[in-house]
Amino acid sequence: MATTFAPAPPPDTSRDGADLARFGYQPVLRRKLGRYASFAAGFSFVSILTTIFQFFGFGYSFGGAAFFWTWPIVFAGQFLVALNFAELAARYPISGCIYQWSRRLGGELVGWFAGWMMVIAQIVTAAAAAIALQVVLPSIWSGFQVIGADTALTSSSGATNAVLLGSILLTITTAINVLGIDLMSRINSIGVTVEIVGVLAIIALFFTHTERGPGVVWQTDQAVPGSYWAAFLVSGLMAAYVMVGFDSAGELSEETKNPRRVAPRTILAALSVSALGGGLLLLGALMAAPSLSDGALATDGLAYVLTSKLDSPAGTVLLGCVAVAITVCTLAIQTAGSRLMFSMARDGKLPFARRLAAVHPRFGTPALPAVVIGLLGIGLLVLNLGNAAIFATLASVCIVTLYLAYLLVTVPLLVRRSKGMPADEAGEPGLFSLGRFGIPINALAVLWGVAMAVNLAWPRPEVYAPNGGGWWMLWAAPLFVLLVVAVGVVVHWFVVRTPGTAESPEPATEST
Repeated sequence: MATTFAPAPPPDTSRDGADLARFGYQPVLRRKLGRYASFAAGFSFVSILTTIFQFFGFGYSFGGAAFFWTWPIVFAGQFLVALNFAELAARYPISGCIYQWSRRLGGELVGWFAGWMMVIAQIVTAAAAAIALQVVLPSIWSGFQVIGADTALTSSSGATNAVLLGSILLTITTAINVLGIDLMSRINSIGVTVEIVGVLAIIALFFTHTERGPGVVWQTDQAVPGSYWAAFLVSGLMAAYVMVGFDSAGELSEETKNPRRVAPRTILAALSVSALGGGLLLLGALMAAPSLSDGALATDGLAYVLTSKLDSPAGTVLLGCVAVAITVCTLAIQTAGSRLMFSMARDGKLPFARRLAAVHPRFGTPALPAVVIGLLGIGLLVLNLGNAAIFATLASVCIVTLYLAYLLVTVPLLVRRSKGMPADEAGEPGLFSLGRFGIPINALAVLWGVAMAVNLAWPRPEVYAPNGGGWWMLWAAPLFVLLVVAVGVVVHWFVVRTPGTAESPEPATEST
């Protein structure tokens, strides 16, 4: 079923290759990833340095210091989802996991829309991650502020400069993705190691330079006026933006050694390690901030705390770690998206399927999907030139779409569980399983997903139109979802359901 125009090398006779063949796919991707590289793929997608640096000020500006409690709450909900994904990763070790899992559980139509929504979410997420460079690079060197003088993402010049920096980064990550999984995994693993060292160093810095005790997490006096619970729900969007993408280990299953056992563990590890490190970062920043009331914590976030405590070359090095984290985060998102696009294309489920399913003869990568995601991400940024709400708008609409794609896995899985789960595809004992806890954990994961999707999409002016704007900005998230679904209906009808409109993949040529 998989398609490539590479010269045929010796067939993959490994156990993992034979396992993949049971699902009807010939191995065409290069199986190079070990346990750490698999973990790094999920950890770098979550990327606590990237996302917490980008969104800390957003969460604090609404909920005050007590917004800290949204972090463990969101982790608990997302861990329920991750447990279900870990079980599916053990059963279906196939690239493009969200699409593959959903279609095997809910049928072709449900699976197609899960894959469609997920790939759109990943394109937007890559763009949203790339603009995070604006939060860091101008703090390292003023020369990175090429356009205007105001570096804040919520200013017109800051948002425009973010588009420039983000477009450059997407160009670089596209090139890396095209050049092969070896290069990508090396850069990603090194970047994740740098990020982990940076997280530990920043945590140590914060906890050794505290201004107040841990009781700060109960303070609500800096929250926006009005109902605190309403503000708390908005501040929880910060954690919701961060703790996604842990399924990336599943997206790279066909390039992972022993994926049935490795991917479930690394999915859970990526989320858990991220949650622990992120929680300590949040707590340390609140304890070490010079002031909770001067407004700087809400506008400049962690960068304000870091530079105030270490305004020296060492502080610049730590900010450099954040820039590295942003780079590998964008890289990992684009990699995951390209594998999903490849997986759908080789089943003939996308326009230009033969070309998108082709594997480069030299680099062994689905090169065109990486290029498409990079170009679409840059195009999305250019469309938002001058939009001061770009970071909140992009983050919200892509995460809403991603949560809905997750629901298109967990809901069919719950239905399947209620009817009795089939035996493992490969009949291999000892794989990760929720056993008798499967139904209650799955049901809670569905309820959590619905609640978070509603909270993320709620048309709040302070999130979607902080500086005013048309009604369409206020309703950006639900309108974006409706647009994605509407375009998906058209694409599905003319490409998938109408005979002769899709490019059916040719018989596969193995490329390992």
